[in-house]
Amino acid sequence: MTTFDKRQEGFEKKFAHDEELRFKATARRNKLLGIWAAEKMGKTAEETEAYAKAVVLSDFEAPGDDDVLQKVLKDFEAAGVAQTEHQIRRTMDELMAVAVEQVKTA
Repeated sequence: MTTFDKRQEGFEKKFAHDEELRFKATARRNKLLGIWAAEKMGKTAEETEAYAKAVVLSDFEAPGDDDVLQKVLKDFEAAGVAQTEHQIRRTMDELMAVAVEQVKTA
């Protein structure tokens, strides 16, 4: 194996590792968002856990964060919770920072 091959293999492993961490952090962020949203809607502990799982699963509907955002926004509207799209996005950004730290320390 040449030095170039070793470097290429190293980059590939780092890329795979980074993608795995990004996936875990996004899933953790979505769970935290679901818990946050459930609390805003006044859900019980059991309902909160189920709702957090539903938010995590909603991320698999389409690429990007819009599917998660739209789910939470729609659910807030149905529950009569006043939150704008901007407020939800800001919360998603804040929770992503928390999720990244949680994944790094886990």
